[in-house]
Amino acid sequence: MTKPFILGLTGSIGMGKSAVAAMFRGLGVAVFDADAAVHELQGPGGACVAPIERAFPGTTGPQGVDRQKLGAAVFGNSAALKVLEQIVHPEVAELRRTFLAENSAAPLIVFDIPLLYEKTGQHGLDAVVVVSAPAALQRTRVLARPGMTPEKFAQILALQVPDAEKRAQADYVIDTGVSLAETRHAVQQLVHTITAPQN
Repeated sequence: MTKPFILGLTGSIGMGKSAVAAMFRGLGVAVFDADAAVHELQGPGGACVAPIERAFPGTTGPQGVDRQKLGAAVFGNSAALKVLEQIVHPEVAELRRTFLAENSAAPLIVFDIPLLYEKTGQHGLDAVVVVSAPAALQRTRVLARPGMTPEKFAQILALQVPDAEKRAQADYVIDTGVSLAETRHAVQQLVHTITAPQN
């Protein structure tokens, strides 16, 4: 039995990664969303809530983890961030293993990993696709988000691997600086390229 082709999907903030992930889903591709997994683990009754409360007292409540309080506890503190990652990452990996097992018959599985180049690396992936757009468009999109400021955007960018570097390391690049139809077509082409039987 052939195992699924595992494609890592990543891209810097505001590049349109969520839209591209939705396009993959729309084509019937199984997509594992690392961010959604973290939300689930930190939500009411989530597996990470009790260990996070033990490590960072006062950061959780009936709704699970209070992301603002937790953010304040770890922001700019690399030691605290490391503790948090040691709680969350193994749990996400476990959810990913389950997801893989449930979709083992699929020809293609997409792992949506925002910090692929920054944190998780390419381990276990067959290829990586980077979602990219011109910097001016990225800036416009991000600054349109509620609560976003140019300073905050600059801080986030400083923590992310530059877009040009991501593109250089990627196996595939999907451009979202074009029309939605063109982006969707590029996603369809990519799915076809990967899943078409090799002669």
